[in-house]
Amino acid sequence: MHSRVAAVILSLLSVFAFAAPALAKDPVYTARFSNLAVDGYDPVAYFTEGEPVKGAKEFTYEYLGADWRFSSQENLDAFIADPTAYAPQYGGYCAWAIAQGYLARGNPKNWTIYEGRLFLNYNDKIQARWLADIPGFVAKADENWPDVLE
Repeated sequence: MHSRVAAVILSLLSVFAFAAPALAKDPVYTARFSNLAVDGYDPVAYFTEGEPVKGAKEFTYEYLGADWRFSSQENLDAFIADPTAYAPQYGGYCAWAIAQGYLARGNPKNWTIYEGRLFLNYNDKIQARWLADIPGFVAKADENWPDVLE
């Protein structure tokens, strides 16, 4: 009796597993149990302060399904006026990984501004690879984005 019930359950699970459509990844990277873009760092600060600066809860704005934090009302206002000017490219995923055709976490402490665009990388080692050929990797990543989300 138990084996028959188990067989029915396994059969149903396999039907649901194959029937479910493949889910696309979120357009903005957020950690597993968080909805914070850029791990809560202020994306505008990279341009104005030249370094990562933690955002504050009171300066939060929802954009592309994620919560973005800012260190000041001024930075929040600048982002609201033109989010594409400040949001990291490729939704904050690792730009080098996107150039390779896959998704990886972008680390807000591994960043580059190139031609007025903010890029994040996974870690120091990957950022060193990225820095070796930024124009080439940007061209590849631009080709892969946003298809790599599927």
